[in-house]
Amino acid sequence: MPTYQAVLFDFFGTLTRSVQRGAAHRSTAELLGCPPRALVEVLDRTYYERACGRLGNAEATLRWVCEQAGVHPSDDAVRSAVASRHRAIRADTRLRDEAVPTLAALRRLGLRTGVISDCTHELPAFLPQLPIAPLLDVRVFSVQVGRCKPDPALYQAACRRLSLAPADCLYVGDGGSQELTGAERAGMTAVRLAAPDLAGHMVFNADAAWIGPALHSLDEVVDLVRATTVPPGPPLPAACGSC
Repeated sequence: MPTYQAVLFDFFGTLTRSVQRGAAHRSTAELLGCPPRALVEVLDRTYYERACGRLGNAEATLRWVCEQAGVHPSDDAVRSAVASRHRAIRADTRLRDEAVPTLAALRRLGLRTGVISDCTHELPAFLPQLPIAPLLDVRVFSVQVGRCKPDPALYQAACRRLSLAPADCLYVGDGGSQELTGAERAGMTAVRLAAPDLAGHMVFNADAAWIGPALHSLDEVVDLVRATTVPPGPPLPAACGSC
């Protein structure tokens, strides 16, 4: 059996390719009557306040964002903008080509798999429609837990749902939100995904001081897990009557 019993992944920038805000976000700003640059400035500045889920549902959160930007759209406009933002974030989300094969290979090795993601309300809504969904045993979202990485509550929630100790889990992430440091503090082994496309990835609170191991492709996770498989020991000596 492998040393690890589960591999837990970050979502954005790890199971997906690098993320940048695409052109579809402009429609959200237009619906709200907000200059696109002003909306982006507020979204960037308030990411963790929104991702911890304490501002209410998606509509309440977006209305709060509007207040920060100094605009006051109608209820109908906010509802339309929530749907627009959902579409925009979904459009920004492109799974890595290796994501499904990697998760499937890990499960064939007998490991559990899961996602721990800082996110707003959109990801929990559309992840079930992604092809990785049937390959995940656990999904932990900051917006539902009420904490963001590197808070140990997220890692502990995943372990609790899997009935595993942190030491049984390998964590893989690009390093946003100091997630690698957080995983190690929670008792997991952590590795950074340093794929070339991540040079342009939108990231907050990067784990800049991380000096641990790094992988350059998601499928290297399978090789890493295989390398930790404990080989069988020598056969035990036969029992004797005088022993």
